[in-house]
Amino acid sequence: MRIEQLEYLTAITRLGSMRRACEALHVSQPALSQTIGNLERELGVTLLERHRTGTRISSGGRELLPLITEVLDAVHRLRAAADAQARTRSMIRIGTVNAATVPLVAPAMREFHTAHPQTQVELVATQQADIYEALRGGGLDLGLINIMDGDDLPPDVAAVELLRGRAVVCCRTDSPLARLEAVPLDRMFGEPFIAMRSGYLMHRLIHRLTDGRPPAFAYSVDGAEMGKVMVAEGLGVTLLPDYSVTDDPLERSGLITHRPLAADAADVLLVAQYARTRHLPQPVRRLVRILKAQAARCRRER
Repeated sequence: MRIEQLEYLTAITRLGSMRRACEALHVSQPALSQTIGNLERELGVTLLERHRTGTRISSGGRELLPLITEVLDAVHRLRAAADAQARTRSMIRIGTVNAATVPLVAPAMREFHTAHPQTQVELVATQQADIYEALRGGGLDLGLINIMDGDDLPPDVAAVELLRGRAVVCCRTDSPLARLEAVPLDRMFGEPFIAMRSGYLMHRLIHRLTDGRPPAFAYSVDGAEMGKVMVAEGLGVTLLPDYSVTDDPLERSGLITHRPLAADAADVLLVAQYARTRHLPQPVRRLVRILKAQAARCRRER
């Protein structure tokens, strides 16, 4: 006996017809009939009387209905208690490469906290390979990483696209590069370059664009946030996805800006990832929906 069998029977009784129950439950009439038929065979009781004019609960079904209602009420109380316990005690661990943290993740965290005030969230800044490994092993519930359009993803990791953009040159607003419509590679490398360390997508993209030819002088940093701070301090320029710079507090304050790169480069995507083989708790599913909604708002504002 399955809970859905009891729920289907009470829906037919409540709504008064098989057709209306199918519409409310979003199941086909053959599937609904088969489910009730299986329950009747298991109980040895005819639960529904089927006539040309419609279907209604039998006398035997009416006798069992109070007991069925008690079972469903108990199931609902159990689910509510489990959800409340999960909200009280759970923690979500998110691995991130720190791209689009301010325009995407920070607003999503505010909305998520309103919906799940007791659920703790731990943001772990690390590299893409470490995020993959932790997702597989259960050390992380969710990963936020950058990939290039066309990258092959591990088959055991599901990906939800959040943002899609282009690589842009991030520079100070008073930099000569800010006056250009688009920045050639040699002009970008004519400035001190703030490179992402090996293991980050933008490190791989730079090597693809330049065939491994390094800039004349470069810093090496962990992640976009430190790169933007160094740009704001006048230490050089860097290459980032446009969605990592747009609406950043440093951009809003007028310290940094970005210009297109005068070179062909693949689209850069920010995706949310989770392990296909692991159960995704309800708060994590809710967070993914919030991230998708916030990403849609970011796209409209760009």
